[in-house]
Amino acid sequence: MSNFQILTSIYKTLLKTFGHQNWWPAETADEIIIGAILTQNVSWNNVEKAIINLKQYNLCTLEQIHHSNIDEIAPLIRSTLYFNRKAKKLQNFTEFLFTYYNGDVCKMFQTEIRTLRKQLLQINGIGEETADSILLYAGAKPVFVIDAYTKRIFTRLGLTRQNWNYAEYQKFFMKNLPEDIELFNDYHAQIVYLGKHFCKRKPLCDECPLNSFCERNKLSI
Repeated sequence: MSNFQILTSIYKTLLKTFGHQNWWPAETADEIIIGAILTQNVSWNNVEKAIINLKQYNLCTLEQIHHSNIDEIAPLIRSTLYFNRKAKKLQNFTEFLFTYYNGDVCKMFQTEIRTLRKQLLQINGIGEETADSILLYAGAKPVFVIDAYTKRIFTRLGLTRQNWNYAEYQKFFMKNLPEDIELFNDYHAQIVYLGKHFCKRKPLCDECPLNSFCERNKLSI
């Protein structure tokens, strides 16, 4: 089978097993962007706690964060670890947004994808995964998000190589899948679910719905 056929079959299997993931769980683009920054190196459950706190103190919009200070933000996002750094990252993003786009997220997302991605990556604290999460989930742009689960799962499946960099992983998916925002969105969410519950550091291979696809289902990476 071609890589296109394999990736399509994998997605259909995950979708049939887990159902549509309805990801990203947020009410606004602002909330998605905030969540994308806060979820670096931490579970989503901890991010949810932080977002609840931010909402209670009216600090869950980018404008509100822009007009606040780190000492106000940091205690509310303590559950996300490195909370002082993440408070600074949030403010770095809002400084960029207000400097270049007058605080207008919609205007920001009107920028051509490659240009905007480059701009996002120039913000201190915003890496490739975070930038692409913002583009895909908040901006509805056709970019495939790569994370640690993606690298682990598809290396174990024998479809990618562990020493690939972020761009190589992303190129593999975007070259072999149709440019479909909804597909990219749910495919990434399916990967996250599989990585959390089955393809763990110590994988549950016998229970994994992708067992039949896996060339290395006994390998622990």
